[in-house]
Order: sequence, then C-alpha cells, then structure tokens
Amino acid sequence: MRSVAVLAGVLSTAIFVASYLPMLTRALRTRDLASYSRSSLVLANVGNVVQAVYVGTLPLGPIWFLHAFYLAASALMLVLHLRHQARPEEIFDDHDR
Repeated sequence: MRSVAVLAGVLSTAIFVASYLPMLTRALRTRDLASYSRSSLVLANVGNVVQAVYVGTLPLGPIWFLHAFYLAASALMLVLHLRHQARPEEIFDDHDR
C-alpha cells in the first residue's frame, strides 16, 4: 500500500510541476509580471516558508521535492516582480505612444 501512496505522490508532483512550468517560463522570458499581484506573491512566499516547518517533519519523499519546487518558484516570481516592476514614468511613457 505504501508503494501506491509514493507512486501517487510522484505522479501528482510531476503534474503540479508541469502545470507551473509554462508560467515560470513565460515570466523568465518576458519579464512581464504586471498581471501578478505583489500581495499574492508575498503571501505565497510566507505560506511556503511556514509550510516548510511542517514539511520538514515529514519523511523524505515526493512532497519534499514538490515543496522545494514551490519555494523556489514562488521566490523567483516575487524577485522578478520586484525587479521588473514598471516605474510610474515608464507607465506614463507607454500611454503616450
């Protein structure tokens, strides 16, 4: 029965990672994160850090990889959002064109 649970964990981890990759790829390629809410990205990062306390108590398994992926992906999205945010003068310039 344990092998079925581990297989389900591996399969669900692969599905979640595959569903997240297009968003990360687009964000890295375009640096356009205007459609993402900064507060949502901050909350996702805070939630991931808090959940790391829980995941750290679990035995090594697929959840560790999935959580590490989410930690890294959420942090990357927040860093990109902070780094590539449009400055007010850039927004003004875009509307003038």
